[in-house]
Amino acid sequence: MHDIRAIRETPEAFDAALARRGVAPTAATVLEIDAARRAAIGQAETEKAAQNAASKQVGAAKAKGDEAEFERLRALVAEKKAELARLDEVARAKDAELTALLATLPNLPLATVPDGADEADNVELHRWGSPRDVDFAPKEHFEIAGIARDMDFALAAKLSGSRFVVLRGAVARVHRALAQFMTDLHVDHHGLTEVNSPVLVRDEAMFGTGQLPKFAEDSYQTTNGWWLIPTSEVTLTNFAAGEVLDGAALPVRFCAHTLCFRSEAGSAGRDTTGMLRQHQFEKVEMVSITRPEDSLAEHDRMTRCAEEVLEALELPYRTIALCTGDMGFGAQKTHDIEVWLPGQTAYREISSVSTCGDFQARRMNARFRPEPGAKPDFVHTLNGSGVAVGRCLIAVLENGQTAEGGVELPAALHRYLGGKTHITPEGALA
Repeated sequence: MHDIRAIRETPEAFDAALARRGVAPTAATVLEIDAARRAAIGQAETEKAAQNAASKQVGAAKAKGDEAEFERLRALVAEKKAELARLDEVARAKDAELTALLATLPNLPLATVPDGADEADNVELHRWGSPRDVDFAPKEHFEIAGIARDMDFALAAKLSGSRFVVLRGAVARVHRALAQFMTDLHVDHHGLTEVNSPVLVRDEAMFGTGQLPKFAEDSYQTTNGWWLIPTSEVTLTNFAAGEVLDGAALPVRFCAHTLCFRSEAGSAGRDTTGMLRQHQFEKVEMVSITRPEDSLAEHDRMTRCAEEVLEALELPYRTIALCTGDMGFGAQKTHDIEVWLPGQTAYREISSVSTCGDFQARRMNARFRPEPGAKPDFVHTLNGSGVAVGRCLIAVLENGQTAEGGVELPAALHRYLGGKTHITPEGALA
C-alpha cells in the first residue's frame, strides 16, 4: 500500500516511479477520489456541528413554550442527521474506492534498481564457481539413470494431475536432507529463528503480503475460505500484522521449511517436464522485519545467506539485480540467485530476495516504536528463498551426475545421509 500523503505532496514523482514499472499515470485518479473523500468528511464535520447546536436549542425552545421554534429545530436536527448519514456513507464509499485502487498498484522501485522491461534487462552482479568439465553430455535431473525410477511423475499424475511428483528411496531422502541442511545453516550460522507455521491462512494475511486482491488466481483457496500459502513469507511477515514492535528488538529474523502451493496461472507450456515448476513444492523461506534505516543492509545480508547455501553445496551460481519490469508486485528491490543446471546448460532461478520497504507494513499495519514514548512508525519487511528445496535437489543431481548414471553428493549432506556419499546408477544410497 502507498502513503497517500506522499502522493498528495509529489504526484509527479509517484507517476514517474509507476512508469518505471510500466504502469500508467494514476496519481490524478487517486487524488480525485481522495479529494472527494476528504470533502465528504469535512462536510460531515460541519453538519455534525450544526446538528449539535440545533439539538441544544431544541430544549431551550421547549422550555420557553415556543412550539413553532421547537418544531422547526426538531425538523432541522432530523434533516442534519439524515445529511450526516449520507455524507458518512459517501466518505466510506470513497475510502473503500481509494483503498481498492491503491491495493492494486505495485511497490515503487528504488532509484538504484535498473530500468528495464523484462528479464533480458536484468543486471548480473557476480558469479561464484564454475560449471564442472565433464567428458559426457549431462542429462536433465529426471533423465539420470539412478534417479529416473524414483522420481515418478506418472504416479503423481494418477494421484493429482500434472505438475506433481512422487519421490521415493534415495532421491526422497536427499530432498529431506537438503531441507534440514538449509534450516540448520540458517539457524546455527545465520542467526534466524526457526518457525513451524500454518500453510492455511485467512484473506487478511494474503492481502498483507500482496497476494490479494490482484493475484488471487495464482493461489489455491479452500471451500471454507482459507488460502494455501504460496510461500511462508505470508505467515512469517504477518507475525507483525497489527502490532507495535519494540524498536530495540529489531531486526527480527525468521526461517521456516514449509510446503508451498501455486496454481502457476499463466505459465502454461513453461517447464512442463521435470520438477522445475510444480503446483506443490517445499521451500526454506527467510523473513526479516527491520527498522527503515537498516533494510538495505539487511537485504544484502539475506542475499549472502542464500548464496552461502549454494556455496556449501558446491553449486555454481550467479546473482542478478532484477530490473523494474521483472520485479515482483511487492518488491522495491530484488536480487535473484540463479543456479547452474548442466542438463539445461543454463542458469535458473533458485532464490529471490526482496526488500519491500514499508509497502507490506502499511497493508497490515505493522509498526514499531523507535524509542520509548515515541510515535510508532512502519517497519520494513524483507523476504527471500533460502532456498527452494526442489530446485536445489535438481541442481545437486545435475551437477553431481556421473557418466554411469549415478550422482556424487555434496560433502555438506553426508552427515544428513548417515555417511552416504553418492547415489548409484541403480538408485541406491551408498
